Amino acid sequence: MIIDKKTHFKVKTVRRGFMIFLFSVVVMTLYNCKEKEVDTVFRSDFTSSYQRTWIGPQYWSNPIQDWQIFNGKLECLVSKKNRNVHVLTQKIDSIHGNLEMSVTFKLFNFNTDGNKNWIGFGLGSKGEFNDYRDDAIFGKGLNIGITTDGKLFIGTIPENGEENKMLKEQLKKELTLNVEVKYKDESYTIILSVLDIESTTPVHQIIKKNIDPKSLIGDLVLISNYENQTNPEHKSVAFKDWRISGSKLKTYKENTFGPIMFSQYTLSQGTLKLTAQMAPVSLSNKEKVHLQIKEGSNWKTIKSCKIDQDSRTSVFKIKKWDNSKDISYRLAYKIDNGKNKKEEFYREGVIRKEPLDKDEFIIAAFTGNDHLGFPHTEITDNVKKQDPDILFFSGDQIYEPSGGYGIQRSPLDKASLDYLRKWYMYGWSYRDLMKDRPTISITDDHDVYHGNIWGNNGKPTPREYGFGAKAQDAGGYKMPPRWVNMVQRTQTSHLPDPYDPTPVEQGIKTYYTDMFYGGISFAILEDRKFKSAPKELLGKADIWNGWVQNNSFDVKTEADVAEAKLLGDRQILFLKNWTSDWRYNTQMKVLLSQTIFSNVATLPEEALSDVVVPKLRIMKKGDYPPNDKPVSDFDSNGWPQTGRNKAIETIRKGFVFHLAGDQHLGSTIQYGTKQWNDGGYAFCVPSITNHWPRRWYPSKGMEKENSQKPKYTGDFEDGFGNKMTVYAVSNPLYTGKTPAKIYDRASGYGIVRLHKKEREITMECWPRGADILKGDSQQYEGWPIKIKQEDNYGKKTNTYLPEIQVKGITNPVIQITNEVTNEIVYTLRINGSTFLPKVFNKNHTYTLKIGKNIGDPLETKVFEKLKPNQKETLIVEFDE
Repeated sequence: MIIDKKTHFKVKTVRRGFMIFLFSVVVMTLYNCKEKEVDTVFRSDFTSSYQRTWIGPQYWSNPIQDWQIFNGKLECLVSKKNRNVHVLTQKIDSIHGNLEMSVTFKLFNFNTDGNKNWIGFGLGSKGEFNDYRDDAIFGKGLNIGITTDGKLFIGTIPENGEENKMLKEQLKKELTLNVEVKYKDESYTIILSVLDIESTTPVHQIIKKNIDPKSLIGDLVLISNYENQTNPEHKSVAFKDWRISGSKLKTYKENTFGPIMFSQYTLSQGTLKLTAQMAPVSLSNKEKVHLQIKEGSNWKTIKSCKIDQDSRTSVFKIKKWDNSKDISYRLAYKIDNGKNKKEEFYREGVIRKEPLDKDEFIIAAFTGNDHLGFPHTEITDNVKKQDPDILFFSGDQIYEPSGGYGIQRSPLDKASLDYLRKWYMYGWSYRDLMKDRPTISITDDHDVYHGNIWGNNGKPTPREYGFGAKAQDAGGYKMPPRWVNMVQRTQTSHLPDPYDPTPVEQGIKTYYTDMFYGGISFAILEDRKFKSAPKELLGKADIWNGWVQNNSFDVKTEADVAEAKLLGDRQILFLKNWTSDWRYNTQMKVLLSQTIFSNVATLPEEALSDVVVPKLRIMKKGDYPPNDKPVSDFDSNGWPQTGRNKAIETIRKGFVFHLAGDQHLGSTIQYGTKQWNDGGYAFCVPSITNHWPRRWYPSKGMEKENSQKPKYTGDFEDGFGNKMTVYAVSNPLYTGKTPAKIYDRASGYGIVRLHKKEREITMECWPRGADILKGDSQQYEGWPIKIKQEDNYGKKTNTYLPEIQVKGITNPVIQITNEVTNEIVYTLRINGSTFLPKVFNKNHTYTLKIGKNIGDPLETKVFEKLKPNQKETLIVEFDE
């Protein structure tokens, strides 16, 4: 075959050209694929087989109870102001680019109300602290939408101008709202269109140019905004098919939240208890939550639990847990996505090895989790570095205003969701700390929607008083018992089983208990549940909001009536038994409660008779108010005085250190009953954020025998006449930092280090924003404070039993009992093998019990009729 050279060349040329063309097509295809990767696409899916309050892990709704997904749509169930849904996983980025977003909507409420009612989008919604969680709850952005009288707007609703009658008529059917953000020549233009869903042609359109680029960074939001409605419980709008795309969009898959919101666990006496806090998923599908542990590379389900209807919790209890090693676990749950589709979600953590052989046991302690500063990353970041062995939240994990939108007290299902929304905020802040270490949380007044609470053994407040200060002054609980039990289940169901589960009045459950972990024995109290209400017992005082209004009433001599209870007989009995219980190789004992047993606060003299406590002027460092006096706030545990002293005299028998919160003011004090310093030490940690700051600046001459520097430290009486020695106080001071509402109010948290080998306790008080890498200089003035375990029974004496020398065992438990009164003087695991037992009556005789653990008669030696001040040594021998 003869081939023309010219023709052959042409063929080769054509082939080469085709190959170049083909290569170009491939390159362009790859390039376009790459461009599509940048041009991120998001599309909502609101399908579910059941009506569901919780929208899905990619969203946060404000507030939760006002939204639901139903029949493939997202419905706003109310016609109220600023109801919104944020997408968590997509944000408008700071890079220059384009954005397009659309949603199909159907109005239910056509009330025009002076042109203030509208639905639409929020663009670039941002909070104060550059955190996606803060953005989702407190973010504000550029509003874009359509009013119920047919006006489109970008930014603000035009006050003038006629309604669009044609568009208003169109609003009776489904429409699509579409927004385009276009970048060109260093400027942004927004085009807002309303489209007919059948023809996809614009019904109406507006354009706004020269948009500030800073307003186009942040969250993307769906909004329903109805103001001043005559029927606010009327549904407002249904959304579906929310689509977002564009090169200005950035995806954050890690920002999902739920359906397993967070978890809390404790480990005590070989029993693991773990509570999975779930989103308000549908319960009709009967899907369970599964607890799984990792074995090699596989996950094994060890228990499955249903979700509680009210609290949306699943509680796991596993006995004989292997506490000798770290064990990876995860919680698993499948979401119903409609049409028999299930999507499984997980949340992982670690059940830590019990730190029995760790000398320094670290507790991180918190109180007052107000939403100021949410999500509190400067605190959680520091605590991660300090790596505590256990977390303690002493109450007020939520406040009524948390997250905005006020309080919804009824109906019960909505009231529960209202609480859960605020509780989820708590978990959103601390869940990464809680998943890997034990957490103790207990409820206080704001957790159950009280400003103050005197639980009065669970009684209901008089219904005729409503929900204000008059109701809570009467004592008892304002909210229904089922709701109170729901709150307690979310916060305390992971604690060890209650010491005495007998409910108080109305069937409200109890949770006070003990916990043995890492060689530390904890008593967990409910100091407010059993406490008497002062108003019903002290009529002459004219109590209002916990404050005496009758200036002729002498609190120190007239308030301590016989009927008044603080902890109640049940908890005092529990404490008596607990202080004597040193099983499980307990080295030290810590009492955990809502607040301490003194009222460490002062106010200017002229303010003491005010119905509402005035807000304090923040002081500058070095200033000292001239006329402050100790206050008598009946919400504190300084009252009743007899109950307070009884509690202190009980816990000192176990050389107990007291850790608590609630008072908004960080302080370290030592209790006194009959004498100064005859009790133990207490550390009240500062509030996470201090919505209502307090201070301690007693005027000159109020200090007693032990005056110290700073001059607010030393021996004092609080407003009830209780003796206390003040060692340090985190008084609020002007810092110059912004925002001042956080940094000038003495907010922060506490760290307690229990040195088991040395039997010493170190208290640390850290402000928000501290650079912990710079060391103790960053703490509040006066801290750190170190004490010895035996300082927690500070009562002085010159009377002693014979010195004890123990052979065969080290660190035995000793118990001293007064044979005349038949009362235990104290119980203690001594440090080492020698001990000189102090007693307090030289004319009485005493019984000594000593052994590895008091209680086992076969391992306990008993010595009776011991007399004080005998010089000979008592040698006690055990078989090695």
